[in-house]
Amino acid sequence: MQDINAGFVKNFLAIFCHKDQMNVYVENTMSSATNLIDFIHRPNYITHMKRMQAFKYELKLNGNQKGWLYRFAGSCRYVFNKALGLQKDRYEKGEKKLNYAGLCKLLTEWRNQPETIWLRDAPSQALQQSLKDLERAYTNFFAKRASFPRFKCRGARDSFRLPQGYKLEQKNNRLFIPKLGWLRYHNSRDVLGTICNITISRSCDKWYVSIQTERDVAEAIHPSKTAVGIDVGVAKLATLSDGKVFKNIQSFGQYQKRLAFLQRSASKKRKFSHNWKKAIASVSRVHRKICCVRQDYLHKTTSAISKNHALVCVEDLQIKNMSKSAAGNLVTPGKNVKAKSGLNKSILDQGWYEFRRQLEYKEAWLGGSVLAVSPKNTSRTCPECAFVSAENRQTQSSFLCVACGYEGNADHVAAINILRAGHARLACGELVQSGHSMNQEPAEMTQVQEACAW
Repeated sequence: MQDINAGFVKNFLAIFCHKDQMNVYVENTMSSATNLIDFIHRPNYITHMKRMQAFKYELKLNGNQKGWLYRFAGSCRYVFNKALGLQKDRYEKGEKKLNYAGLCKLLTEWRNQPETIWLRDAPSQALQQSLKDLERAYTNFFAKRASFPRFKCRGARDSFRLPQGYKLEQKNNRLFIPKLGWLRYHNSRDVLGTICNITISRSCDKWYVSIQTERDVAEAIHPSKTAVGIDVGVAKLATLSDGKVFKNIQSFGQYQKRLAFLQRSASKKRKFSHNWKKAIASVSRVHRKICCVRQDYLHKTTSAISKNHALVCVEDLQIKNMSKSAAGNLVTPGKNVKAKSGLNKSILDQGWYEFRRQLEYKEAWLGGSVLAVSPKNTSRTCPECAFVSAENRQTQSSFLCVACGYEGNADHVAAINILRAGHARLACGELVQSGHSMNQEPAEMTQVQEACAW
């Protein structure tokens, strides 16, 4: 564990993305993406920023209220699919795509037609927000940030959003929804900031409300002055360069047998029958339990790391590519498909991407930062003599340098190399941005280039 200059920590990014937030396009709001991190030369005149954060609670509902929420979500899904089908038909005919204003006029007509007059039962703001979501989906598609918009199916991700018309009474633990009334919720923590919108969603048989807020926060200075490198793995979730290890809890493995039993039971029932629906609900509850166990452990782990270290260096892993199937096709069948399938399952069960995402926003909130480095040869480089060879790591857990004889745990060695690679990136960035690189001697410039490449 090494100390870093407090001046580095002073000007870290401060914020602030959350997976539940719906709109990050706010002035003076910065993304938590790794490629935007540059905490060495951040302007000192920035004293506060806007933080967008979501607070999620479970709703206390009776049968009648659940029925109305299903109707609202179904109405929003119907409007989204109908508008998407209309846009696709216009594209096939060579006509221009309708904008949001044009879709809103059609929505008024749909609400007045006899066959779809039931759309009046749902809040108009929620229906209009569905059209906004479709417009944003098209915008992201044309900007090559997402795939083409797809139709929504019934029973999957039932949700709707209200940008206005709601009321929140935290003292009484209740929330007002237009055309439904007051709903009780489990008030586990206070809502901070100005409410921007609320999203009501369903998970299995439970409904949740996510309240997105916006507030000004002061520039944070991390209380710690230490930097740490982290190596994520399959056998162990994370190994730190200071020797600390976070074990693998195997959230999916704990419930795998139970899940397989319920899935076999559901497969023997007639589809869409009453018993089939109950069996599918049981499968969904197990999946939700697995997700909750994983999320809880990741939050505890990332909170412990972010509170104790101002700078965290991680590998820039491409999780999507690493977890691709190796099955291949009939022409070019894959090799070691079963082993690769097990590896993919372990990677996804650990939640490496979510682990890094939580680290990024928690470090930013505390005034720290996360720095991603290249994963090339991090587990094959000797920390003593810097000799790189595949023979240095002959097993999964042991490391033995063939040049100097250094021996240690492979994951710990990788974490040390990741931390050193992060320090090298910081040194190169500081030299180049401060304007001193042009005055360096050729030998010194060579060392800087080697450090940057490493």
